[in-house]
Amino acid sequence: MGRYTGPVCKICRREGMQLFLKGDRCFMAKCPVQTGRPPPGMHGQRRRKLSDYGQQLREKQRLRRMYGMQEGAFRNFFERALRRRGVTGEALLQMLEMRLDTVVHRLGFAPSRRAARQFVLHGHVRVNGHKADIPSMILKAGSVVEVRPKEDSREYAKPFIENQLARGIAPWLSLNKDEFRGEVLHVPTRDEIAPIVNEQRVVELYSK
Repeated sequence: MGRYTGPVCKICRREGMQLFLKGDRCFMAKCPVQTGRPPPGMHGQRRRKLSDYGQQLREKQRLRRMYGMQEGAFRNFFERALRRRGVTGEALLQMLEMRLDTVVHRLGFAPSRRAARQFVLHGHVRVNGHKADIPSMILKAGSVVEVRPKEDSREYAKPFIENQLARGIAPWLSLNKDEFRGEVLHVPTRDEIAPIVNEQRVVELYSK
């Protein structure tokens, strides 16, 4: 199954929450989730009580879609989190947040994760001084991410950095906007990651 190329607002409506897939547009008053539009489809307005499995599936779909991952890649991330020490759900969220495309988005170099992925794939980003074009690369504490010193790259990123600074940089990141450079200060704790989903339900789903 290929990647989804349809209207992303429909995904947010299906999940019943803002997944912030359109960048700055998601903060506008006309967001369909904020205006109360029902889920898509002829049965969207019907309220159905979900089973335990249905609730687990919805949590997994929300998390997977928020980070823009296909099922196979997301399952691989879960398997890697399962082998790590500590709480599996928290390890999964930490790995997702430490992806290169997510960090590029969090630093404000791109307006959304989808745009950040494309920005990375096109070679506009460096990690620790070296070109990095793999969006799924997992960074470590101390990793330095910067926009390459090319006019087109930095002109693209500049307005989005200003918008991100207005909203605030994640506490586990630092940003030097003049040099278009950011650093991963430490691996984010669960408290520093927005309460996107109930990650324990995702663990329960994959543990069956």
